[in-house]
Amino acid sequence: MMRSASRQALAAVQEHQRSVVGDQASADTLTTLAEELYAVAGLLVAQPRLRRTLGDPATDPDGRAEFVGRLLQGKIGDQTLDVAREAVRQRWSTPFDLTDAIEGAGDDALFAAAEQGGELTRVEDELFRFERVLQADGELTGLLDEFTADPARRNELLGTLLEGKVSSVTLALLRHAVTSERKRSIVLAIDDLLEQAAARQERSVARVVSAVELTDAQTERLASALSDTYGRRISVRSAVDPSLRGGLVVRIGDEVIDGSIATRLAGARAMLAG
Repeated sequence: MMRSASRQALAAVQEHQRSVVGDQASADTLTTLAEELYAVAGLLVAQPRLRRTLGDPATDPDGRAEFVGRLLQGKIGDQTLDVAREAVRQRWSTPFDLTDAIEGAGDDALFAAAEQGGELTRVEDELFRFERVLQADGELTGLLDEFTADPARRNELLGTLLEGKVSSVTLALLRHAVTSERKRSIVLAIDDLLEQAAARQERSVARVVSAVELTDAQTERLASALSDTYGRRISVRSAVDPSLRGGLVVRIGDEVIDGSIATRLAGARAMLAG
């Protein structure tokens, strides 16, 4: 988790990127921006010395921006370079936070493309449901997290599973997640993506698992109750797991509220055994 200084820097980069891109950018423009930002982040991961140089808060911010301009001029688009310059001007708690921010800016560009096409809710839902598939299938998760394997093979596996079944933005986000130089677990990467999508809409997301499918009315009531409890807008992404037997498991960020019958029964058994 980023410290306060890096969180402020990240917010500044995101605001700058949105002002640079504007509201009328095409999906192709946003996709290109994302791909180029991912490439910049990959460069920083692959070159630790460069990452430390650009993320060093003791050096002159404008000097860092000038340096990255000389390094990348003509290799990436003007908008991407503008965002990269703004990112290295910021004060980061660690150089890795700079890398995370640039990669996150790429994610944000893809979410903007989904928003332009009216598909942001669909993308969120597809990410959530694929995360549930991975949580239930350890073998598949292991294959996608096999960082010693050729990234192209993981990418090919993902395409075989999802090509034509999810939106192009969802697939692009997941393709990057499994091939990123940062080598994060795919489930953790999806968690971050879901939080980003929610934050883009100035809300939080609750991941809800129930024994039976929730009705629209139940989902709305739950979202309203959670929003009142937490004092901010919360949307619900729900999935079904019959093994819960009844009740709900709700996760918001790192907080888990487990009201499932299965957990209560397990607790009762433990008490009886004791």
